[in-house]
Amino acid sequence: MSENIPTSVKRFSHTMLPVVEKTVFRMGVAGSYGIDSTDIRWAAEHGANYWVWGRGFGRVTDGIREVIRHDRENHVVSMLGWGFFGWQVRRSVENALRKLDTDYLDVFKLGWLGRTSIYSQGIIDTLLKLKREKKILSIGTSIHDRKRAGRLALDSEIDLFMIRYNAKHPGAEQDIFPHLSKRNPAVVGYTALAWGQLIKPLKGTAMPSWPGRVDFNGPPLSPDLCYRFVLSSPHVHVVLTGPQNREQLRRNLDAMEQGPLAPDEMDWIRQYGQLVKSKKRLDYVK
Repeated sequence: MSENIPTSVKRFSHTMLPVVEKTVFRMGVAGSYGIDSTDIRWAAEHGANYWVWGRGFGRVTDGIREVIRHDRENHVVSMLGWGFFGWQVRRSVENALRKLDTDYLDVFKLGWLGRTSIYSQGIIDTLLKLKREKKILSIGTSIHDRKRAGRLALDSEIDLFMIRYNAKHPGAEQDIFPHLSKRNPAVVGYTALAWGQLIKPLKGTAMPSWPGRVDFNGPPLSPDLCYRFVLSSPHVHVVLTGPQNREQLRRNLDAMEQGPLAPDEMDWIRQYGQLVKSKKRLDYVK
């Protein structure tokens, strides 16, 4: 990525992550879709410093371990775990510390809260004790139930919410974002592409002319517009990308240099997302 980035774009591409209190590059990397440790090292050299790790992320374990070994305080390791009992959470955290050769995790996320993990008092007590022991810096969760996420944002021990948010599924704007100001938890968006639905050509779609400042021949949307849509929300700290290869990783990181979207661009993208959502069947152009 270019070092000659305007100050306004730097403000877009970096932020201070609440609770963890580290400056992060706002595109986090999840290594569960095809990239490997060499890609992690490459991404770190190009500014990435928010890493998602968990079971099934073995191809990137060595890379994350290496980049944090040399500069731990400038990297955020976010573990996506699970647990129905406190001892399971503790075991997951302590196994991760050994595998990654680190003294602490920046975030432990209870994965898919309500499905593969629960938020019981036993879990809460274990997580708070892990924080006191400085084995984790913050408590997080991934959650699909937006209304529950809104309630937890108002009153809970959760420091970070990993939520689905994209132009097709913008419901967090009503159900979660209005409740954030009381405690200011961190927000991480994922599924920016709506599992690819926003970037695949659909039959029978028509949109007004693109109002943007740069040439764009959509619809469909391009990946960079999807990521920038998520990050143009003032409530989202980090968006996750799960690239399949180095070229996708490079393109996605480069999108950060383009900065935030203008209001009319946001409106156009939101309109397209609702068009996709309105279709009972997604008939793609082959």
